[in-house]
Amino acid sequence: MAEHEPSVTVRLPDTWLWAVILCGAALGLGAAFAVGPLADWMIGRFDGAPGPLRLAAALPLLWAVPVLTLCGSVAGAWVADSWRKENPVVEVGAAGVVVRDASGGGHHVERALLADAFTDGRDLVLRDPDGREHVRTRVESALAGRLQVAFEQHGYSWRGTADPHEADWTDWVDNGPGLDESAHTLLRTRQRALADHRTGTADEARDELRTLGITVRDRGKAQQYRKV
Repeated sequence: MAEHEPSVTVRLPDTWLWAVILCGAALGLGAAFAVGPLADWMIGRFDGAPGPLRLAAALPLLWAVPVLTLCGSVAGAWVADSWRKENPVVEVGAAGVVVRDASGGGHHVERALLADAFTDGRDLVLRDPDGREHVRTRVESALAGRLQVAFEQHGYSWRGTADPHEADWTDWVDNGPGLDESAHTLLRTRQRALADHRTGTADEARDELRTLGITVRDRGKAQQYRKV
């Protein structure tokens, strides 16, 4: 690895986002030709059709094509923007790694403090030499290959697409054995915060658990923990 090799930024490619927008436009275009027959079929079968569908079907084809194509494009742009916001921007450089979220905030991990990196399901994980996690954040699984190239290009240890300590994870059961009350309280808080979509509170609980030597991850609607 060259000491002054430029950093590599991994994010959702613009071509992927534009593909989503174009797919939305294509669906809108197809809908312009389908709404009329669909409305007629629903009226004949169910003696009625939803108001928006009847309204779209009433448009002359000359208007339906641009209007519905535009609506599809707008819907595709919304989906693309949501997809972009769900994924971090990861800057991998010789001196360290920066993981930035959609809000503009970020987490910097110095090279000396970064032992390895890997993807665990849909999570990107950066760990220290003691096995504690600096970062665990959702990332599109299709970016795993790009992340691997970026980390290996700068000489970091890339551990693949599975947690090397997979066998050490335990499903959390409230008041179950193996954890003290303070850990259970934090896990309860985090579970409620996730259910209420209070990501800030959930992240704070995760950070406090980390200070107790406990790493947490989500599998479906369940929490799993691992002691470090």
